[in-house]
Amino acid sequence: MTPVRGAPLWRPRAMTIRFDKLGVVIAAIVAYAAFAAPFATFRANRIVPGEARSMLEALPAATGSLLLATVVAAALVALLKTPLILRLAASVVALAALAVLIGVAGSFLTPEGNAFARISPASGFWLLIFAFTLLLADVLTRLNLSPWARVGVLVLAALAIGLLLASGSWNNLSILKEYANRADSFWAEGSKHVTLALGSLAAAAVVGLPLGILCHRVDKLRAGVLNVLNIIQTIPSIALFGLLIAPLGWVAVHVPGAASLGIRGIGTAPAFLALFLYSLLPVVANTVVGLAGVPRAANDAARGMGMTDRQRLFGVEFPLAFPVILTGIRIVLVQNIGLATIAALIGGGGFGVFVFQGVGQTAMDLVLLGAVPTVALAFAAAIILDAAIEMTATKRRVETA
Repeated sequence: MTPVRGAPLWRPRAMTIRFDKLGVVIAAIVAYAAFAAPFATFRANRIVPGEARSMLEALPAATGSLLLATVVAAALVALLKTPLILRLAASVVALAALAVLIGVAGSFLTPEGNAFARISPASGFWLLIFAFTLLLADVLTRLNLSPWARVGVLVLAALAIGLLLASGSWNNLSILKEYANRADSFWAEGSKHVTLALGSLAAAAVVGLPLGILCHRVDKLRAGVLNVLNIIQTIPSIALFGLLIAPLGWVAVHVPGAASLGIRGIGTAPAFLALFLYSLLPVVANTVVGLAGVPRAANDAARGMGMTDRQRLFGVEFPLAFPVILTGIRIVLVQNIGLATIAALIGGGGFGVFVFQGVGQTAMDLVLLGAVPTVALAFAAAIILDAAIEMTATKRRVETA
């Protein structure tokens, strides 16, 4: 082939830099959080306005520079099209560095012998945690981990946080100081929170599953029941709690033995009943949808084998519909963990006690003491039930193949 006159015989290949779409967002968040937002907040005591500290101000000079370099390098890994294993390592290293060094910031900023000072993670820290958690979640999604592997990752994360708490490296952070002052009540309210969420879910399952089966079998009943449950779902949670105070108060006064069972206008009873009512729609609707999605061929085969309606329901229809029903239960549990926070407004207890105490005292660290475990519980419940749904669905596909 004769080269064209005047054209170079060899032209170097242009190097193309490819950007990851999600990485662009992550890098932008990291840039703002690391260079513009405060990393920690110093307060002379728990209620006065705080003084913002940047990453380099909140940590010893060398440590701050090392952390800044780490998050910038991790952001570059996220920004570019890089191998998944490198993205995984970058997210884990960045999250571990942030988790350890925020404790160092607490010790560094607390004056010697000062028991009143409060050091809190500021917006920059939380944005960095969000950005690298988003990167980690994206990597784990792309790796397409098995359900057990996802649960294993959750357990490892919980163990790592537990080790940090046990080591005492976070003891100078204000949220841990708030916990130290309320350790007994924290676990008592946590027990109430979990009891409200799980108890109302169990009650909704006991009532909602038979009601869903009935709605599936009786077409005329289905529309009316689902419309009523839809109306209940649209009532704001605080309004529903308030609406239940008067009737439950009447029951406590006029029904013998009701008060001794804990049924009162305020307290656990209206909170439990409200969460139960909110839980019914997802359970009933998913039961109806799951049963309606059972292949007709499976029912025809069961009839051909001489199965009765009851045998078909429990031996064929319900097992095949179970993944969809379990999805409704997942929705309810995550929803109830969040809504149980509002129960504190009517004396129902739970982590909401600390949230509303903190709001009333303008102590944001006390708010976090209630909010952080609530978010953690909801997040863990979602991961565990998502894994259970996937395992159940896979098992059903194998059995019907």
